[in-house]
Amino acid sequence: MRLTKTLSVLGLLAGAIFFALSLTPSLIPRSASMQGLLSGTAFTFGYGFGLFVHWLWNYLEIPDIPVNRWQRDMLKRGALIFCICLILTFLWQGAHWQNSVRSLMGMAPVSGVGPLTVGVVALLTFLAFWLMGKGFRRIIREVTCRLEKYIPERVALLTGLLVALILYWSIFNGVLLNAGLHTIAVIYEGFDTAVAEGLPPPKDPDKTGGFKSLLSWDSVGHQGRRFLTLGPTEEDIKEIAGHGIEPIRVYVGLNAAENSVQRAYLALAELKRVEAFKREILLIATPTGSGWIDPGAVNSLEYLYRGDVATVAAQYSYLPSPVALLTDDKYGLTSARALFKVIYEYWEDLPRDTRPRLYLFGISLGAQLSEDSFDFYDIIDDPLDGALWAGPPFGSGIWRVITDNRDPGSPAWLPQFKGGEVVRFGNQYGGYLGREPWGRFRIAFLQHASDPIVFFDLRWMFRKPDWLERPRGPDVSPNLQWFPVVTMLQLLVDLNVGIAPLEFGHRYSPAGYILAWMALTEPPDWDEEELKRLRQKLKTYPVR
Repeated sequence: MRLTKTLSVLGLLAGAIFFALSLTPSLIPRSASMQGLLSGTAFTFGYGFGLFVHWLWNYLEIPDIPVNRWQRDMLKRGALIFCICLILTFLWQGAHWQNSVRSLMGMAPVSGVGPLTVGVVALLTFLAFWLMGKGFRRIIREVTCRLEKYIPERVALLTGLLVALILYWSIFNGVLLNAGLHTIAVIYEGFDTAVAEGLPPPKDPDKTGGFKSLLSWDSVGHQGRRFLTLGPTEEDIKEIAGHGIEPIRVYVGLNAAENSVQRAYLALAELKRVEAFKREILLIATPTGSGWIDPGAVNSLEYLYRGDVATVAAQYSYLPSPVALLTDDKYGLTSARALFKVIYEYWEDLPRDTRPRLYLFGISLGAQLSEDSFDFYDIIDDPLDGALWAGPPFGSGIWRVITDNRDPGSPAWLPQFKGGEVVRFGNQYGGYLGREPWGRFRIAFLQHASDPIVFFDLRWMFRKPDWLERPRGPDVSPNLQWFPVVTMLQLLVDLNVGIAPLEFGHRYSPAGYILAWMALTEPPDWDEEELKRLRQKLKTYPVR
């Protein structure tokens, strides 16, 4: 029996190696079910790689080494034993690797990675991919068999491949994706319009959503109602800071007007009605896809300025950010640009000595849209005061340029750029935000070294990330290693950020925002004891 008859064993060997490597640590801890999904996907990639090598061996007509039946059977058994031992060894080591991440994040250790759950989920994941592969191959064969009677065999094979690709793309991208997105949209639209208990309209008729407001309570949506209701009151601020006033918040819901430009002008009219331009700070906050604004960011700024802050936001979607990227990405950008343009042009015409200082804020998708909401050439004559962008996703625009061109010697997870004259980076430990004098126009990026949404990139499939070089971020496991394909799959699974505790991964804490706002805006008259009380107070507010 020829060796090429047994080369399918390579699929098993490569799959087992990929499976084992997927158990090594990445940026955040993984649950057993997510680990099973990752390991099953990694095994599929490895198995496919082995089959590709098998095909390439035959296609190149490389001479085979003759083996007898007994040798072939022993080769299969040896490969199977090796795969089982490899997987069991890495499963046993998996708890140690997961705990190396959990300990950095202050999480309780686990005694195991749930091998049964991992195995079952991995098997189901592989079977799903295997069945799809069988169907794909079946389509190619059927088309090829029907056409090779009339056209050359290789042309028929290529045609069959194209037909299979088009059919699968149409099914997954056209039918299944659209149906899934429609279902999600219906669910979240209903959720957005529902009025949760405990969120009644404001009693003060002058507040946004009140009797005198230009925005009805129903029109601001679920996230808008939470944003307008759950912030600090004048009494809360006086409790911590000794004195203060009621902060101003304006939120324009998706249903408040027909398009983003109308919503922007409605926001401006509401800001003028509540005299927001008489405040010390005016903050334009860009929400995430669902309309959510991180309360820790806005609450902390309002406390630091003792309520002398006005915040405005406009909703552009009610879908989660990943779904919004697939469906409403252009609407988010249009909304962010319209809101900034309308407010900036009004603010620009105000007397410079009496107008508020203007800042931008966004987290995740909101950070990306906030980055793209203005052109530097449009504000160069009269720039805004600054921007705070937390957890910018997937190396978005400005972030990517700055990180790729960082000062020599600074790490990719906390870069310095041109000595920090304009742009600075910080994290939950402080970073470079408070170092040396800062210019008038300031941009601050708040990012955790363990945030997969910031550092995920398809390039890591075949290239080692710069942020894995030494020294590493203090919240990144020293056991994290780069493996081609596998590391990229691990980071893809890490985008499921629910298991990371506050201050790690993509979950930004009020304490981190305090550090950023202190450096960015320099609020007066705060000592360390008062800041300590403020950090404790902010922990009492809901984080979502």
